[in-house]
Formats: sequence, structure tokens, C-alpha cells
Amino acid sequence: MSRPLRIAPSLLASDFARLGEELARAEAAGADWHHVDVMDGHFVPNLTIGPPVVKSIKEAARIPLDVHLMIEDPAKWAQQYADAGADVLSFHYEAAEADFEETLVTFKQTGCQIGVAVNPPCGVEPLRPYLDQIDLVLVMSVHAGFGGQSFMPEVLDKVRLIRSWGYDGDIEMDGGITAETALACADAGTNAFVAGTFLFRAPDMTTATADLRSAIEGATIA
Repeated sequence: MSRPLRIAPSLLASDFARLGEELARAEAAGADWHHVDVMDGHFVPNLTIGPPVVKSIKEAARIPLDVHLMIEDPAKWAQQYADAGADVLSFHYEAAEADFEETLVTFKQTGCQIGVAVNPPCGVEPLRPYLDQIDLVLVMSVHAGFGGQSFMPEVLDKVRLIRSWGYDGDIEMDGGITAETALACADAGTNAFVAGTFLFRAPDMTTATADLRSAIEGATIA
């Protein structure tokens, strides 16, 4: 593929009681980013971590933090998560639809690479006028809020559509990623892959990461 391949193990699937060790394990296995899921119990029904934990993760990590905000009123929190150590900072279009332009400006001011995420029911057409301001489009291939869900192949059309518009930034797929589903995603034009259960729950994370990278590199469409 012509774009950088990025494998981002989702810490949601890690052992939170051994988080520092899990970060090191992912890095040793060949991860490119750590994917950090932030859920507020409102935008999504689950509740995970806040800025203090992200700050602790940043202090222990040796690779970039890909922070995915699944929260209401994301503009209110953008700077706090940037200050905590996010390198890539994504918010959901659905959480900011009413004031999307203002939210995007607020996120750009943080200095992070900026991503915009969309859940399966949400189209990507509203993002088209803003793609030159967006570093990453995060396509959810499951419903945001819980790990371990099955991949929804119908979302691949979103990736193809975005690439057909000439977008050359990162397109990230999150949800149900395995070596098998990653190949289909890469064929569609995805270059960043969030994988939780497939990597952290594998018998050998290094082997699973290598299998995932090999599958992605086997894609026929760059």
C-alpha cells in the first residue's frame, strides 16, 4: 500500500490491572499506535477512562496515542485530552453534528492530528467539504461502545467512497478486525486498523500482529 500501515491495538481489550505491561507487550509485538477508547456513559452506554489515565498511558508509552473520544460535547474536552498526551485525537460526527465546524476548529487548535469518527448508521457525505482539514477518518465497523462485536462489511462502501473523492489521509477501521476482515478493509482503501480482541486475547500477540500486518500488505488496492 502507498500509505503508511498503522496497527493500533485497542487497550479496551487489555488487562487494565496490568496496563503498563500491556502497553509494553503491544509495542514489543509491533504496534504502531496505542488506540485509547474514551467513553462517557452518555454518548455510548459504556464508561471507560478520563484524562488522568490517558496521561499515565502517555508517560509509559513509546509509540503515539490514538485517542478516540466517544463522548458528548467533545469540543469541551478536546484540549484536556490533548494536554493528557493524545497524538491523534478523534471525535464523533454524530456528537457534534449541530456545531461541527466550530468543533473541528477547536480540535485543530489542539495541535493534534485530528480524526472524525462515524458510527455504522452515519454516512460520510457530511465530511466531504471538510476533508482537507481532517487527518483521519475513523469508520466504525461495529456500534461504538463495546468491544468484541462482529465486523459489519457494509461499512466498506464508506471507505471506497472517501477514497473516490481523492482523500489521501488516514482511514481507520475500528471493530471486529481480524487478519481476514483486515484484508477486505485494506482492499477498500483502509490503512489504519484498530484491533482489540484479535491481538490482546491471542495466544501470542506478536504472531497475531504479524499475521494482521501480512494480511494488510496482501491487499490489492492501495
